[in-house]
Amino acid sequence: MAVLHTLLTPLRGLCRALLGRWLEYRHVEAQATPLDPTRPTIYVLPHPALSDTLALELMTHREGLPRARGHIDLGGARLPACVALPRLSRGLTQVRGRRSLALDSLLEQLAEHPEQDVQLVPVSVFWGRAPGKDFGFWKLLAADSWQWTGRLRRLLSMAVNGKHVQVHLGAPLQLRSLVETRPLPVAQRKMARVLRVHFRRVRARVLGPDLSHRNTLIRGVVDSPQVRQAIREAATARGTREERETRRALRYGREIASNTSYPVLRFLYQLLRRLWNRLYDGVSVNGLDDVKALAGDHELVYVPCHRSHIDYLLLSYVLFREGLMPPHIAAGRNLDMPLIGPLLRRGGAFFLRRSFRDNRLYAAVFNEYVHRLISRGHPLEYFIEGGRSRTGRMLTPRPGMLAMTLRSFARDPRREVAFVPVYVGYEKVLESGSYLKELRGGRKKKESPFDLLRVVRRLRQPYGHVTVNIGEPLRLSGFLDHHVPAWREHRREARPDWLTQAVTTLGATLAQRINAAAAITPISLTALSLLATSHHAMEADLLKHHMRLLTRLRQHLAGGERITLPTGDPEAWIAHAAHLGFIERHPQALGELVLATPEQATLLTWYRNNVLHLFIDMALVAFAYRHNARFDLAQLRALLGPTWPVLAHEFHLPAEDFDARLHRALDALTSEGLLVQNAQDWERPAGHLESSEHLRLLGRLVQPTLERGYLLLAVLLREGSGTLTRDALEEHSRQLAERLTLLSGLNAPEFFDKRLFSGLLDTLEAQGWLWREADKLCYDAVLEQAQERGRALFDPSLRHRLTQLVHRQEA
Repeated sequence: MAVLHTLLTPLRGLCRALLGRWLEYRHVEAQATPLDPTRPTIYVLPHPALSDTLALELMTHREGLPRARGHIDLGGARLPACVALPRLSRGLTQVRGRRSLALDSLLEQLAEHPEQDVQLVPVSVFWGRAPGKDFGFWKLLAADSWQWTGRLRRLLSMAVNGKHVQVHLGAPLQLRSLVETRPLPVAQRKMARVLRVHFRRVRARVLGPDLSHRNTLIRGVVDSPQVRQAIREAATARGTREERETRRALRYGREIASNTSYPVLRFLYQLLRRLWNRLYDGVSVNGLDDVKALAGDHELVYVPCHRSHIDYLLLSYVLFREGLMPPHIAAGRNLDMPLIGPLLRRGGAFFLRRSFRDNRLYAAVFNEYVHRLISRGHPLEYFIEGGRSRTGRMLTPRPGMLAMTLRSFARDPRREVAFVPVYVGYEKVLESGSYLKELRGGRKKKESPFDLLRVVRRLRQPYGHVTVNIGEPLRLSGFLDHHVPAWREHRREARPDWLTQAVTTLGATLAQRINAAAAITPISLTALSLLATSHHAMEADLLKHHMRLLTRLRQHLAGGERITLPTGDPEAWIAHAAHLGFIERHPQALGELVLATPEQATLLTWYRNNVLHLFIDMALVAFAYRHNARFDLAQLRALLGPTWPVLAHEFHLPAEDFDARLHRALDALTSEGLLVQNAQDWERPAGHLESSEHLRLLGRLVQPTLERGYLLLAVLLREGSGTLTRDALEEHSRQLAERLTLLSGLNAPEFFDKRLFSGLLDTLEAQGWLWREADKLCYDAVLEQAQERGRALFDPSLRHRLTQLVHRQEA
């Protein structure tokens, strides 16, 4: 053995030297617990592989970590600095070589020498990444998969993927406590079990679960009992043979199912990396450690906000870059077009029709397909809003995919499902021009492969920075236990009674968690400030002070741990907004002015709406001081309390914590000198013009929402209870809002978005202010009294203008 070791040492050194010139790696995973460089360290690999050992030796040398090469001395024994976990074969531990024996020797030495301690670091090395599916001979040889690799395949993988190596270091295991609390044989089994579980979770997180062949998966979907029953029902209803309906179900399966291809994932990753470098100044990711902690033993369902077609491409890119398996993405069938559709399908997209309520066979196939993805542990991604937000604000969640996920989990709850809210914040979106046209009444443009050419033409334009923030994950079993304690008793029902309410509550909770991870950007700060002025113009010094004030106010409020703020100073923020074309700067003898043209102002409303919910509680308090100098807490609670549920619904905020929010808002405004607290009340600072101006600008943020509510209630109360249908009231209120913007000289199409009036009516009905009888909206004196109290929020001139508008229109 000594002779063999002497002969192999030069060869090993030669391999290390050659690999050092070729190898390029990424240390993907930050350690939860840092390595202690003073403590003896042993690295553990999941299986014996010279290539992995050499890669680890090179990485530790380059990173300045404890060396993975050579030996460490422990109680007089020499143990290798890098060992491999023994493999399992036929249910027994097969010890292979001196490196496997070292783990048992390590614990024996620690038991004999209580003064010694060692940190054990699990290491996973991936030479390329491919799920367990045959993507072609060379691709199969060149990438890691769920199958252990042979020597020839590993050699080819080193040659092909030497510049795409990922090294995952796990948190160090402190073995002293393990030895002291358990007998030695138990400690040895415990250590092996912990390491195996860790390696299995890392492998599942990086590679995803094994993928069946697409045709096999589709056939399994069609042969499931649920789909077979739907086939029989369809054959009976249509008067056809079951064989024909089976072919139709197979056709639906092929229309729906993704066809994930690792070569395409790698191609898209390289393509998108170049695209982002051209389009954006950078992509920041925050909070991904929470996802890494869940991946491997949770079914992950990513639920991003939907602001752009870039959303799903960007999230898949970020996850792939950070060492996580990209999800299967639910995409609209409108994207399954020539060239684009096949590429997206191989990148993980599966397609669904916008509506399939009247096609029970299609619904059965789609539901079963989603269930199989979830039950097998494939990460999913879908947009709970249903479509892209043209106004920049979070849309009301749609129940479809959420209901399918809940039913699938209830059907087989063995694997925990964790929802991952994701906020994607853009400083400039590619679709801003089309959004502007749609807000002005234009029809939604149909997607086309030629859109790619339009994107290419825009590559020279600046689009700023993109931020991807991960919200607080939601574990589905805990959510159901809290909201529907008896859900397990009825989980086998096709559509249990608790489902509808649970889906509604789940959607609202996820929307709130997405909003709670928002990214405040220089563009959104500019929009919040400029759009609060009558003519969208402001002195540069006042603008700088107000932008800085907004960031400080946000920092005063609780619950902002996942909210990100821009770096730099207001001067740089204004320069950046001008560089992206959102504002114009006008030098003037008495000081620089910053203004937005009508078109720029309309575009800025989209970016203001991205973050408006973060300031709405402070804005509501500031608006109350518009024409009142002093309030005590009881007066503010009585004045603003009835309005809060409406605002909470529109901006997807918790409606039940108004008192706490009111206290925090008053404290924040007081700490910045915008209000002064006396013994029992708060008042505007006397004679302080700058503070009054900041308070006025802040209050203007909530004014459009309050004006919409005032118009709607004014129309309803004028017509009387039981006279208007919901659709008629929505449309009439929308027309009045549109008329108000034209008479005021405002270019704000989102102000009269019909969906905002619909959401307002939803809240009024949920709160019991309104109800329907024979399809007519009814109310009682309570609503009239609430409207009368709400009038006190508006100053006389604004109240007179709104009332006059309603009365003239009725006349």
